[in-house]
Amino acid sequence: MRKEYTKIKKIESSMIEIEKVTDVAYKAVVSLHALGRDFVGQVIKIDEDTVTIEVFGNTEEFSLNDIVVSFEEKPLEIPLNETILGRTFNGIGEPIDNGGQIYSDKTYSIEGLPLNPVAREYPRDFIQTGISSIDVLTTLIRGQKLPIFSGSGLSHNQIATQIVRQAKLKTDDDFCFVFAAMGIKKDEAMFFEDSFNKAGVRDKVVMYENFADSPIMERLIAPKCALTAAEYLAFEKGYHVLVLITDMTSYSEALREVSSIRGEVPSRKGYPGYLYSDLASIYERAGMIEGVEGSVTLIPILTMPNDDITHPVADLTGYITEGQIVIDRQLSNKGIYPPINVLPSLSRLMKDGIGEGYTRSDHEDLMNQLYESYSKVQDVRNIAQIVGEDDLSDTDKKYLEFGSAFENKFLSQDQNENRELDESLDLGWDILKILPRTELHRVSKENCDKFIGD
Repeated sequence: MRKEYTKIKKIESSMIEIEKVTDVAYKAVVSLHALGRDFVGQVIKIDEDTVTIEVFGNTEEFSLNDIVVSFEEKPLEIPLNETILGRTFNGIGEPIDNGGQIYSDKTYSIEGLPLNPVAREYPRDFIQTGISSIDVLTTLIRGQKLPIFSGSGLSHNQIATQIVRQAKLKTDDDFCFVFAAMGIKKDEAMFFEDSFNKAGVRDKVVMYENFADSPIMERLIAPKCALTAAEYLAFEKGYHVLVLITDMTSYSEALREVSSIRGEVPSRKGYPGYLYSDLASIYERAGMIEGVEGSVTLIPILTMPNDDITHPVADLTGYITEGQIVIDRQLSNKGIYPPINVLPSLSRLMKDGIGEGYTRSDHEDLMNQLYESYSKVQDVRNIAQIVGEDDLSDTDKKYLEFGSAFENKFLSQDQNENRELDESLDLGWDILKILPRTELHRVSKENCDKFIGD
């Protein structure tokens, strides 16, 4: 029989301190009974015989004299089986869709699998998203972690759902999806559910939702529950799993709030000094294992406060992950969808996942030339603002024409338009024909003759 404790020292926000506790493990699960209800918590600090726990629930009406606490001998675990596909859970893995409980002979720690780095397989397989700017210039690779950097009010949610609808592998292996949302509004949750239903993929999506009015502690658990489900589906059941997590800024702000309550010394912009390692513990759960059929590909979404890419959350995420897809407000204001700014965007793994045997032999040449030419467009536009377009050279005028075509024909596409890779590549070559051949410095003569002509 578990020992029960009622000696509560202090309640502050979601934190409860208990005195005279013995034989308790760090991060152990805590069961609380208060207000006639049962709650779940977790040990976050042990100081001699005083233990601090975080409660995954609203503690506003808790009384020091009306709490009964008991400790488990294990970290938080969730039951998993294949029936989780098509289901919706809250931030701590409890069903909220009236589909009943998940029954399983085995439960899984939300802290993840202890993977040997040597056992990881290097990601190489191209994932087609049907979005030209991603497939050609910021290629997503199976097993990669590739975040979307966005801003408040931009179309990152639409882009995320479009990727879920359209993502496919060259081998035609099917995907299943895990979606985690932290601090979202009810209408956002309805948008995602409606999008998945209309796309006919709802029965392949596992959803973990933490709402803006839900306990803040759930916000820190939701992505761990989602990734635990993804690891189960990938490494035990052999699925290729695409994980979407939104919004990592909301997660980080919850971490900052909890750190402040704990009285920890703040670092940049008030975030805790361990923000980097905490984010890494989430992002690094993506990948593939040698000899295992399944894979976990991660697309975390974060909104940059004031569109500041140097903000700590975006800055640290860029260090940990393998590139970023940057959503641009200026392109959005022009009516371009998806408003992906390809110049600060990159995919560090694409070099090993494109070309002969993966995409097409001309892919790398086209990518390099589009980057160089569009970068030159920005310089020409700046000059045109000073001297006027009429005084530009004929070549510079061609660059302005190229820039307009690149944004309005290549970058821009309908939300329901699913472009095949060959279609996107051919479109890129067609737009490059606007420029004089002498300006195509990044293309081999063979590809220039084949796709550009004289």
